[in-house]
Amino acid sequence: MTLEPHQLEAQGKQAFANKKFEQAAELFRQAAEGYTLGRAELNAAEMMNNLSVALLQAGRPVESLDAAQGTEKIFEGAKDIKRQAMALGNIAAALEGLNRFDEAIENYERSAELFRQVDEGDLRAMVMKSAAAIKLRKGNVAESAFKMMGSLEAKKTPGIFERILKFFLRFIK
Repeated sequence: MTLEPHQLEAQGKQAFANKKFEQAAELFRQAAEGYTLGRAELNAAEMMNNLSVALLQAGRPVESLDAAQGTEKIFEGAKDIKRQAMALGNIAAALEGLNRFDEAIENYERSAELFRQVDEGDLRAMVMKSAAAIKLRKGNVAESAFKMMGSLEAKKTPGIFERILKFFLRFIK
């Protein structure tokens, strides 16, 4: 029995939730192929992004990058800014996994700007924190603190930890 792309997608999400990343990757790959055959380009691009995340979790950053690259252009063409931003974030995460830190930061920052445009503060905060963490690892403490402060500002409902961190980050210049 051949499964429909949406069924493969659902099974992939379940496998991912159960931390079966290799299985999830294969299911997302099959779903992407099915959506492509059905000429559902946006759904296929979404599955390629899911595939990218699963591959990264499975420790396969090269394949993760290959899966995500180009999807941001598909979403841009469809004027789907949120999914474009997510795709850029996935590309950045794969680049980070490959230790290509400058490229990762650039993509995280592009992603953050798009999330800002669509008022997705929590997602924007997440990618800004990722960029800040890379800068901190590279030894750029002041710039990292500035990025972290920006990510905390972007979050709509900061928790107690974020509020305390925001207070202390004010003193780093």
